[in-house]
Amino acid sequence: MSLYRNSAWFLKGVTEFTRNAFLAASKQFVEKDLEVSVAGRSFLITGANSGIGKATAMAIAKRGGTVHMVCRNKDKAEEARADIVKETGNKEVYVHILDLSETKKVWEFAEAFKRKYKALNVLINNAGSIMSQRDVNVEGLEKSFAVNVLGVYILTKSLIPLLEKSADPRVITVSSGGMLVQKLRIGNLQSDRGRYDGTMVYAQHKRQQVVMTEQLAKTHTNIHFSVMHPGWVDTPAVANAMPDFHRSMKDSLRTPEQGADTVVWLAVSEAAAKNPSGRFYQDRKMVSTHLPLAWTHSSPLEEQKLVSLLDDLAKTFQPH
Repeated sequence: MSLYRNSAWFLKGVTEFTRNAFLAASKQFVEKDLEVSVAGRSFLITGANSGIGKATAMAIAKRGGTVHMVCRNKDKAEEARADIVKETGNKEVYVHILDLSETKKVWEFAEAFKRKYKALNVLINNAGSIMSQRDVNVEGLEKSFAVNVLGVYILTKSLIPLLEKSADPRVITVSSGGMLVQKLRIGNLQSDRGRYDGTMVYAQHKRQQVVMTEQLAKTHTNIHFSVMHPGWVDTPAVANAMPDFHRSMKDSLRTPEQGADTVVWLAVSEAAAKNPSGRFYQDRKMVSTHLPLAWTHSSPLEEQKLVSLLDDLAKTFQPH
């Protein structure tokens, strides 16, 4: 079964996830969708100092938005901020330092952000982590789960009250087409059983992000939630985590700007907000979250259970 899934996924990838596939898809894009000013609107972007995150921050700053860059490395963040300000002339770009793998600190950051700022229109969960071997954070949680799933859940849940008070609120999570080879598994959230395969653990986390988005959209109906696949993008993260894939596919990979296109579209366009909440996107289109005949569907009960497990875990680390 997994051989079928992997083969079907790779075939889909070669036809839909490459740079050429983006160029073909972009012929159908409506140009005026992105011809908008977002002056007066604020956007929080995690992992905003390189790759898709930086390209997204740049595109939003160009359109006049206030950008909150949430990054782990202060020097890289300040350097990226200087680039963005210089290129766009927009000085409303702010750096916040946070390591999303430190669960308590995610809560603390979100609570402090709510106290300091009166509005947040759009949250973009872009930061991600692929580990080559299993590692745990100071709280004993598997690190990539802490970043990719629990950190995203805590940041989103904690900022929901601020989003709900703001005009046209949206939450966009950058997932991955890799999730198509994974069925939701809630019995091994910490990846502490069986062999640790970092790429598959990451794909599982990306499936969890899709389910989480669908569930949050049902509960918080006045926020527009979406999750997206940027395609195969040439980013530092891909080069470091999957060197063989990066080497063999380098000439076919998308630029960070091409990878960020649907994120920006979901964040700023009127067209995106007219679509139902909680859906999965690729190249500005709603697409299925499952490969045909891949048996990756899960029951509504399992999907609700994921959110309830995340809720319980999140509360464990909530500052009192």
